[in-house]
Amino acid sequence: MSRVVTAARGWIGTPYLHQCSTRGAGCDCLGLLRGVWREVIGPEPEAVPAYTPDWSEPQGEERLWAAALRHLVAKPMNAARPGDVLLFRLRAGVVAKHLGLQAETGPVASFIHAYSGHGVVESALTPPWARRIVARFAFPERT
Repeated sequence: MSRVVTAARGWIGTPYLHQCSTRGAGCDCLGLLRGVWREVIGPEPEAVPAYTPDWSEPQGEERLWAAALRHLVAKPMNAARPGDVLLFRLRAGVVAKHLGLQAETGPVASFIHAYSGHGVVESALTPPWARRIVARFAFPERT
């Protein structure tokens, strides 16, 4: 099992809390990724500015995607591996702003994410979720 998946599963049950990144206390989807990064890689590579639930939507800027390109390794969409970071566009015409971590691949594909109203959960990567994935990334090698 990947170190990323092991770390992410340790966050399951953490309540959803916007702009937070503390295992067991609260996080949002970006906070989950930040917390797993700290556990697997080390210190975060940049400070995260305060953000609102409609972060970057009014400007139409793909801020989360741009940050992922700065710090993660872009992968082909068809190269799924446990531990991949998944970027989702939840509705057509809006910026991509939901993140998850691939836990399982194949016929029982799943991903771990912090979901408003649910907290950190491992969900089946069903067709409705899979078709919303717009980018796939890997964590960089630990330096």
